[in-house]
Amino acid sequence: QVQLVESGGGLVQAGGSLKLSCAASGRTSSRSAMGWFRQAPGKEREFVAVISCNGRYNDYAESVWCRFAISRDNAQNIALQMNSLKPEDTAVYYCLAGIAYVRGRYSSNMAKNADWGQGTQVTVSS
Repeated sequence: QVQLVESGGGLVQAGGSLKLSCAASGRTSSRSAMGWFRQAPGKEREFVAVISCNGRYNDYAESVWCRFAISRDNAQNIALQMNSLKPEDTAVYYCLAGIAYVRGRYSSNMAKNADWGQGTQVTVSS
């Protein structure tokens, strides 16, 4: 099992930026696609972004397209640069590893066996 620790959340005004980071440890010998989900108060968890194991391919939810950018380094660490934040981006953001994504568009069943982090709160004030 992989342990995932998110950091970088906080409070920001609408239009501002934040960068989330996720550090992976444990069963890191097998690289996998990783990504971000979020859960807003009273809503279900939703897909935000995914990046392939080699970092060449990614996909985003339409709601964050052209505002968020996912990246990864040579280890199993990923980041999410969030720009032009909106109040509706307020949520707990979760890092995932072990997503069955290779390239192209993300589909909802790809994360069914993924490992999840504990989450980090992002609050965007209007």
